[in-house]
Amino acid sequence: MSSPLQIAVAKRTAAMAAQLAVFGRQAFYDTFAADNTPEDMAAYLDESFGEAQQLAELHDPNTVFLLARMQQELVASAKLRFGSTLALAPGKSADTQLEISRLYVRKDWIGTGLGAALMRRIIEEARAKGCRSIVLGVWERNERAIAFYQRFGFKTIGNMDFMLGKDLQNDLILRKGL
Repeated sequence: MSSPLQIAVAKRTAAMAAQLAVFGRQAFYDTFAADNTPEDMAAYLDESFGEAQQLAELHDPNTVFLLARMQQELVASAKLRFGSTLALAPGKSADTQLEISRLYVRKDWIGTGLGAALMRRIIEEARAKGCRSIVLGVWERNERAIAFYQRFGFKTIGNMDFMLGKDLQNDLILRKGL
């Protein structure tokens, strides 16, 4: 019997862009709305999760979206950017670095192991593409996410600015060698 969890690469279609826009907006809102102003949230959601923006991201040849579905229902997603230069060490090739630029789990699925299953698949994808490291940015106040990444061996290597609407925030940069 097969697992009800299916993780697959997203198709690069307008319909998929529409689904990602809705899913991404809701997941980001559920995670961060309580800690940010409604104005800053609205500005960021409009800028980052429109259908046109999602379609452009889907068509970027260096970007892959992994979708996790339970019984055909989208419950998690990850946006991966191959060849990322985020915090790239001097002399290192971007060709061997993967960036997790989004990893979202639907609120009612947090704590079920779904995020861990998706992370294992991300690591498999990185290794299959010959990556030697994975990097990501995470809000310094998102303690749950930081602890999650640390369980997978990510270490803090720096920080960077993140604009949420008009609010300048600090993201930690985490890295994991493969």
